[in-house]
Amino acid sequence: MQLKRTLTLGVVGAALAAWFAAASTTGRRPVPHNPVLIPTTVEMRGAELAAEIARLRERLRPTASPQAPVRNLFEFSRTAPLGARAAADPRLAVSDEPVPPPAAPAPPPLRLVGIAEDAGPDGPVRTAIISGFGQLFFAKPGERVTDRYEMARISGEAAELRDLGDNTSITLVLK
Repeated sequence: MQLKRTLTLGVVGAALAAWFAAASTTGRRPVPHNPVLIPTTVEMRGAELAAEIARLRERLRPTASPQAPVRNLFEFSRTAPLGARAAADPRLAVSDEPVPPPAAPAPPPLRLVGIAEDAGPDGPVRTAIISGFGQLFFAKPGERVTDRYEMARISGEAAELRDLGDNTSITLVLK
């Protein structure tokens, strides 16, 4: 029995030693060196993109030098004499025809869509519903509609806007 037990322990010990030896090796095998690398589609598209970027950057560089300005936008006092201006521009020539008054500015692209009415302590309080500039405005008298217009009055069928720039009135009628 003694021999059988010793032999079993020796075989098991040798198996464990072989197992640990196999586990401790790295398992790397030499790879043959391949100097020819075939580019992938991603690398080829990256190279095309880099060439396109270089072409566009080259195109952004100015090829002509800037010219001297004809007039100085920051100098207000110097003007050319009328004769020199009229000779340069035939529209500025003096004529005997009366000058037409400037055209009235175009009405704003605002439209009265509706009028809402709420009961208030001093009577009905009206709110104008105005459509324009891609928005919907709700305005009571005294409130602003955009930066340029202020609501002046609201009646049952119309709303009056006051232009804050030149203090003119614009009436929007409910349709």
